[in-house]
Amino acid sequence: MGIVYALWPTDGEPTAVTDADLERLYDYPPELTEPWVQANMVSSADGAAAVDGRSAGLSHPADKRVFALGRDLADVVLVGAGTAQAERYAGIKPRELRTSRRQARGLSPLPPIAVVTNRCSLSPQSPLLTDTMVPPIVLTCAAAPAERRDGLADAGADVVVVGEDSVDLPSAVRALGDRGLYRIDCEGGPRLLGAMVAADLVDQLCLTVSPLLAGAGAERIVSGPAMTGPPRSLRLASVLTADGFLMLRYRRA
Repeated sequence: MGIVYALWPTDGEPTAVTDADLERLYDYPPELTEPWVQANMVSSADGAAAVDGRSAGLSHPADKRVFALGRDLADVVLVGAGTAQAERYAGIKPRELRTSRRQARGLSPLPPIAVVTNRCSLSPQSPLLTDTMVPPIVLTCAAAPAERRDGLADAGADVVVVGEDSVDLPSAVRALGDRGLYRIDCEGGPRLLGAMVAADLVDQLCLTVSPLLAGAGAERIVSGPAMTGPPRSLRLASVLTADGFLMLRYRRA
């Protein structure tokens, strides 16, 4: 694994980053009383969000370290059903560092995964239900087939209806907050992130830029209908690097 260096903020020359440094940089605001959303994404230098349909081809051990940290510090991981399927999601597992981080902050032993799906397309046989220690939350809408909603509930999911014809994301975020899940780590994919940006729900963007040119054809980190209104302003909060990869952290301005 390449050493991670902080380019900014520093007092001068780039400095090696420890786990404690990462925790300090990426931790959620203290004493939250309402949901706060962090988005975690990776892209190529020319903007592609995936290689051969998966983000793994753009990643690096240092990026995976930051990605895991996002889960370690979160109350809940938010993901779109398509990404969960393409990236072969299962429930989040305990590990020594994750356990110690969560215990130190008074968090639950493991965060649940909340899956956004307009039609309850998640299978009851998905590893999110069969290979997990924490039941997933399924955020869906009234138009989703009742038999699918019931099947997921019978399989152990916490099924939450938020919206009529499609998932209403502000209502979904509020529903997570109602469960005391304020620290929300959104892992995409592009359509979910695009909708979250359009609804002005993203408080922090953690973006890894991979030193690759993927060429035309792949999605950007956001997709879907064009956003109405002006672009959302962000401020640069930190810049890390390892082996040519840049790990950028932006916060709501």
